[in-house]
Formats: sequence, structure tokens, C-alpha cells
Amino acid sequence: MSTTPQVIEQQRPAASRADRAPTVPAVPQTPRWWRDAAGALTWLSLLFVVALWVGGGGLQDLGAVGTGLTSLGRVTGLVASDLLLIQVLLMARIPAVERSYGQDELARRHRLVGFTSFNLMLAHIVLITLGYAATSPASLWGTIVDFVVNYPGMLLAVAGTVALVAVVVTSVKAARARLRYESWHLIHLYAYLGAGLALPHQLWTGKEFLSSPVSTVFWWGLYAAAAGSVLLYRVGLPVYRSWRHRLVVTDVRAESPSVTTVVIGGRDLDRLGARAGQFFQWRFLDGPGATRAHPYSLSAAPDGRSLRITAAHLGDGSAALARVKPGTRVMVEGPYGRLHAGVRTRRKVLLMASGIGVTPMRALLEELDQRPGDVTLIYRCRHEDTAILRQELVGLASAKGARLFLVPGRRRQGVESWLPESAGDLDDVSALRQLVPDVADHDVYLCGSAGWMTAAGRAAQAAGVPPRHVHLERFSY
Repeated sequence: MSTTPQVIEQQRPAASRADRAPTVPAVPQTPRWWRDAAGALTWLSLLFVVALWVGGGGLQDLGAVGTGLTSLGRVTGLVASDLLLIQVLLMARIPAVERSYGQDELARRHRLVGFTSFNLMLAHIVLITLGYAATSPASLWGTIVDFVVNYPGMLLAVAGTVALVAVVVTSVKAARARLRYESWHLIHLYAYLGAGLALPHQLWTGKEFLSSPVSTVFWWGLYAAAAGSVLLYRVGLPVYRSWRHRLVVTDVRAESPSVTTVVIGGRDLDRLGARAGQFFQWRFLDGPGATRAHPYSLSAAPDGRSLRITAAHLGDGSAALARVKPGTRVMVEGPYGRLHAGVRTRRKVLLMASGIGVTPMRALLEELDQRPGDVTLIYRCRHEDTAILRQELVGLASAKGARLFLVPGRRRQGVESWLPESAGDLDDVSALRQLVPDVADHDVYLCGSAGWMTAAGRAAQAAGVPPRHVHLERFSY
């Protein structure tokens, strides 16, 4: 390749094609106030639990060492409990919340809230223990034993704390890098067990939990909302949808030795509401591993009769797709994600993909309402002759009048860049402007590895694209 990326295929069909009405229904815009309301309710709940602490004499108790430590332990426990339940709600797949934030942003907030809640929980344990020990004739160890043995729910709380510690430790970046996705996913499910075991002792004995009917209703209501949301949206809805649509594998084919495409058929699939660019959590019910869900984006625009995914063999779950047999029953959660036409705000669209990240972009290229020249796809891959779904991309670009750029080559070493080494001295922003001179007038969709998307997004913004017009979805765990 030369020092500039190459246009692989570009054809312009007759102008009359652009005047045809789109065949895909428009994706409804999500009201912005949904997101604002969710944020406001979160902060109001935190203010409420602090108010419960103040109303229960929390400030007055700060006057002495023993009672002060206990009081600080109570407020940290209150806030930690509230955040823990909010964390559960964030990842409960509540449709309004998911549509407002998208899984990428929800995962980031889930992680932030989770670590904050865990640190406050540790502070709660230490402060409460020290506070009680300071006002008790028993030793520190005696106080700990008294807590665990004699206080209602404390044995459950200890077990829940151990489960949460396991989740947090394996969520640290260094630990995640050493774990297979399947192992991490299994351990992460213990977060629900941890929350379920750690909170009851407060509901049964906590001063602020029992001080008034209002506080009792609030805490039991929040706990029930979190548990109910998980059961409804993580269990009930996926089971119902999978049964309702009778999903079954109809075709499996190898795109290459390391990439597999699976086609899933079913009934009334148009009622799933799936759109190009979105993803599902998939479970193929064919034996061991069927209980673990894996996120795969649609690699073709949904047509109401089938769904199609294309996955690289990056782990045990994705490699197993090559062995899935037609007729295998399928269970799904979703559709999820905001990488779809519903977030589009401009006529012109730039799709940028790296590696297997091209699959949702291929679906978007197929589905997007467009006139010739409206849509550009830049696809960075390792080798030109092994580009995933290349022939389909060429055919779609020709039919739609879109521009397709293939950018092959090894990644630049030692620097975050969306360009390959073969781009020479060309910088990220100049290359982007060379390919798409009016890039500042585009919506930009990104999908690829985390570092590549960071570099591509930075280049797009430096080229004049406002951050609100850059759309992406991260799948790193």
C-alpha cells in the first residue's frame, strides 16, 4: 500500500435510486430527558439517604470518638448500599436506561459506581467495628466475633462481602487481562449474590432503615426494584423473547479459518425491534457453555426473517461458533446498543472500523438511508486479501453509491494511531481529511479495539467533528 489509504470500490448508481423511500422504519429518537431523569433520581436517592443519617442524629454523634466512628460508619454504609443497588439497576438491562445511555456508557458508569461503592463498604466495615470497639468492654477481636455471631444477617453479610471482593479484584484491569472472558463473566455474576447477601443485615437492624415508615418503604422498595429488574429484564424477558420467536440456527459458514458467520431464523423477528449496528447477548443451547452469554453484533441488517452474526475466534465462546450445528436452539438478550441509525443527526455519515469491528458497520452500510456519496466506510485490516466480508462490502458500496476505503497493514507500534505502519509519516488527522475532506460535516460511527477507537475518535474530533456526533460501542470487559 502507498502512504495513503486506497479506495477499493466506488460506484455511483442512477440518481433515481436515492429518491426511493427507505424500506427500514426509522429508529425512534430517545428523549434526552430520560437520561437527565435517571441522573437526577440517582442524586436524589443519595441525598435522601444522607438526610436519613442526619435525621437520625448522625451529626450530633460526631462529638465523641466512639459514637463519631460509628456514625461515620453508618453514613458510609448507607451511601455504599444505595450505590450498590444503583449499580445493579445500571446493568439490569432496563430498556429506558439502556436506550438512554447505551451499554458502553452504562458499563463505564457501572464500573465507577462499583468501585466507589466497594471502597465505601470497606470504610463502613472498619469504622463501625472501631466505633463499637471504642464503646465496648470487649476487645477489637471480641467485637468482631460479637458482630458476626450475634447480630442478625451478619453471617450473610460476611459471605456477601467475600463475593463482592472476588468481583472487584477480578475487575481490576491487570486481573481482567489474565482472565478468559468466560471465567470473568462467571465470577462477575457473583456481584448479584454479593448484593443479595450483604444488604439484608441493614434492612433488619440498621437504624436508618427502621427509623420511620418512609425510610423502611424506601429501602425495601429500592431493594425490590433492583431484584425485580434483574429478574424481569435479565431473566424473564430473554426467556420470553427466545420462546416467542423460536430462534434456531439455520446456517453456519466459515468466512476464514478464524472467522465464522451464523444465521439465526425464527418467527416474527421484525417484532424484536433490532436495528443494524446493535448487538445481542447470545446463548447457543448446544451443551457445555450454553449458560454463558456472549455479545455479538449483527453483521447484516435485520430483514424480519433472520438475524446474522459474524465473529472472530478470539476466545472459547467465539471459537465454538464454528462447531454450532443448524437446528441448535438459541436464547438471546437484546437488542442492545446505540450504534444505530437512531442516533444519526446528519445526512452524511462516516463509518470507521478495525478488524472484526467491521461487522456492525457492514450492517449499517446496508441499512442506512442514503443518497450516493452520503456514506463513507473506512476499514482498517491486517491484510487486504483477508479483509472480513470484503466482497459483501464492495457489493454494498457499489449498490448504495457509498465510498469504501480499505486501509491494510500492521498497526503502528509504540503510538496510538488508527493508521497502519505503511501510512509512513502521514498523521491521523491529515489522513482522515485526505480521505474525507468534509469530515467535520459527518456523523462518525466507530467500532474496533479500544485503543484504535480512541485514536480514531481523537482524530475525528481534531478534524472538526463535535464529540456529540461521534458514536461508538466498546466490548472490552
